[in-house]
Amino acid sequence: MDATALLSLRDISKHFGRLSVLRGLDLDLRGGEIVGLIGANGAGKSTLLSIIAGLMPPSRGQRLFAGSEGVGRDERARFAVVSHTAQTYPRLTALENLELFAKLRAQAGCHSEPLLPTLDKLGLGYAADRQAGTFSRGMLQRLALARALLGKPEMLLLDEPFTALDRPGRTLLASVLAEERDRGAAILLISHDLEALVSVADRVVLLEQGVIAGAVPRAPDNDTFGPRVRELAGRMPAVRVEAEA
Repeated sequence: MDATALLSLRDISKHFGRLSVLRGLDLDLRGGEIVGLIGANGAGKSTLLSIIAGLMPPSRGQRLFAGSEGVGRDERARFAVVSHTAQTYPRLTALENLELFAKLRAQAGCHSEPLLPTLDKLGLGYAADRQAGTFSRGMLQRLALARALLGKPEMLLLDEPFTALDRPGRTLLASVLAEERDRGAAILLISHDLEALVSVADRVVLLEQGVIAGAVPRAPDNDTFGPRVRELAGRMPAVRVEAEA
């Protein structure tokens, strides 16, 4: 067990009936680190994310967050999840979406960061008074991330956050993630976008056949990181027909 890890997973398995998705998986995530997670479609990435977030119990194994196995209100307030769908309220403005989330946090006794500066940070200050239903998918992705950052999370779990972003949006997101890492957040980033992962990740791991089948850390010589990540990704099967439950 890595004593410095904010999150530790040991021997995590998950079964859906006769379908085995995760098989004795081990993973550590430390503060001040961005870990990219890659794997073929159906490899179990979303299932793993749900277990880490406490949304789904493992069939076997131990999940420790800040040394605790529990996933109560206090633990949940310390991390944030951004799924591949934004899950915002379309009839509320961008600012109202954040106001609603901040009020819910306040009722739970949790602090929130200032709203308008958070929107500005994600390049959405100009659209603060626009209904979210008028946003492009890329703008919705950034709004969901702004909502996640309101709680200044210690751990940030992101599922395909670069989807639908144009190049300026991708550059902005990479900058925001680097800033969050530098303040000490632990970030797990699921993405099929190898270019984006190479630009931001400190380590890229491959999920294959239910376990972490390989890892590439960023070395002092960054010139080798991209080719090594692409070599790791080349081990993924072209097609995986076993779908996640």
